[in-house]
Amino acid sequence: MIALKDKVVLITGASSGFGEDAARLFAKEGCKVVLAARRLDRLQALAAEIQSAGGEALAVPVDLNVTAEIKVMVQTALDIYEHIDILFNNAGFGSIDWFENLDPERSIETIIRVNLIGTMLVTREVLPHMLKRRQGHIINMVSVAGLISPPLITTYSAGKYGVRAFTDALRREVHPFGIHVSGIYPGPAVTEFGKKLKHTKSRETIKRLPYSHLTSAYVAKRVVDVAKRPRRTLVIPWWFRIITGFDTLFPVVVDWILYLFSRLNHRLDSGDSHDSNPL
Repeated sequence: MIALKDKVVLITGASSGFGEDAARLFAKEGCKVVLAARRLDRLQALAAEIQSAGGEALAVPVDLNVTAEIKVMVQTALDIYEHIDILFNNAGFGSIDWFENLDPERSIETIIRVNLIGTMLVTREVLPHMLKRRQGHIINMVSVAGLISPPLITTYSAGKYGVRAFTDALRREVHPFGIHVSGIYPGPAVTEFGKKLKHTKSRETIKRLPYSHLTSAYVAKRVVDVAKRPRRTLVIPWWFRIITGFDTLFPVVVDWILYLFSRLNHRLDSGDSHDSNPL
């Protein structure tokens, strides 16, 4: 098990959800946490909370759509702490709606830029410094949407499949040089993102499924566990591996189940506008 005390942890998407809860837990382990997101007021409030509890936290605003801001974020962390031990690529957002309803710029282009390209660019800035020290851990927040592609999250799933591929390829590149790379695959969880999405009939159907009640705090705890005991992948809940495995072994059966879902719900949701919010 790796001791986390005094480790420098850079967390993107730290203003809410998994990132916010993980920041608190990393700080409790004695880590120095660098909090990054667009909402500076939220970051400053979280940093103040951590500091008042005796921890160390730094708030750095960043828009992952802007490459220059990514560079400034990473350089700021390096200027203050000299190195980054753990990178938690958590920032992202999504839309839940039928594909024809999605806004092309907001719900297609921007989702891919933030969720996939943003993750890659942040990693690209941090990785050379980890390689120079021959140590480090990159933890990417993927999603079960990177393992199985259901209706209603076409763009989100496409981006997460990309993050999954990037995570696996990067691990195979850098593991021989002392860098751990892990992918976290949670099912739908109760977060600020989920609470703000528009309530359609199909979303209410999904929410009744047992896997849709994961808490942000629980997922964050498992992220910290992975930092202590590095592993290649973590699927949450564990039994979701059965579902994704079934999709791999019997894709035609899964197709027909999801065809039925779409047939029953598509017209019920007609007229609902798309909605997307930052995680």
